[in-house]
Amino acid sequence: MTASSEPQPYNQRRRRSILLLLSAAGIAALFISRSAWHDVPMLYTGLKAVGMLLILACIFGRLWSTLYIGTRKNSEVVMTGPYSITRNPLYLFSTIGAFGAGLVFGSIVVAFGLGLVSYIVFSITANGEASYLRSQFGPEYLTYEAGTPQFWPNFSLYTTASEVMFSPPVLQRAFGDSLYFLAVIPLVGAVEYLQSSGYLPVIFWLP
Repeated sequence: MTASSEPQPYNQRRRRSILLLLSAAGIAALFISRSAWHDVPMLYTGLKAVGMLLILACIFGRLWSTLYIGTRKNSEVVMTGPYSITRNPLYLFSTIGAFGAGLVFGSIVVAFGLGLVSYIVFSITANGEASYLRSQFGPEYLTYEAGTPQFWPNFSLYTTASEVMFSPPVLQRAFGDSLYFLAVIPLVGAVEYLQSSGYLPVIFWLP
């Protein structure tokens, strides 16, 4: 097999482009809409609180996953820590963060919509990555794949490593990426203030 025909790691550009477009569309919709539960204080506050907790879980989960995967992605099969309960913990926690972002907006519909779209995009990406990893690691990855869920975790499988080597730059980059989820909280607050002050119109309400 020539070098040019060897399997290559899954190209992440399409995933990033899709998520960027969806994020832009979501932010645009945010500026002209409001939660239908805005005038039901207990429910509205509860949704936002749960959303914030899910975003924090997303951030800590992504950092936890990055500690284990570090610079080893596509160079070895990582099977400990979060990777012992799901083959794609980074995508799992990102989906949780997307769902939480919808709840911070105060909308159950938006939360499920963002969660579902994220799950579909990340599942497609995970399938592409799995194809490459099978070709690279053969029986080792096939055994891991057969015993570990692709997405939703099986906590009974959890194992950890005695020590973990990690890359500070990779961890810092993962933390920076995670801040996009955290930025949803002040963004929603700013939009609500501008709407209440009459600077932004509310064209439609989302349950």
